[in-house]
Amino acid sequence: MSTVKITVKKNGPYRVEAPEGSIELVDADGNKYDLTGKPAFSLCRCGGSVTKPFCDGTHSRLGFQAAESAVKKIEGAS
Repeated sequence: MSTVKITVKKNGPYRVEAPEGSIELVDADGNKYDLTGKPAFSLCRCGGSVTKPFCDGTHSRLGFQAAESAVKKIEGAS
């Protein structure tokens, strides 16, 4: 089984790391993105990238602010 790691970067993109060929990224119409030679890539979450869904660094120019910390589940909450 391949391991996929997704890291939420502080005020930045989602960093995806996986062995080459072990992950598939598709658009809303089901078209596959070519990830050949990309064992790691970053996905935009600021909405400003011109290379969506990939990050192009625009978040740093926009001053993008986001919540990165994992929220702990409160026991008894549904």
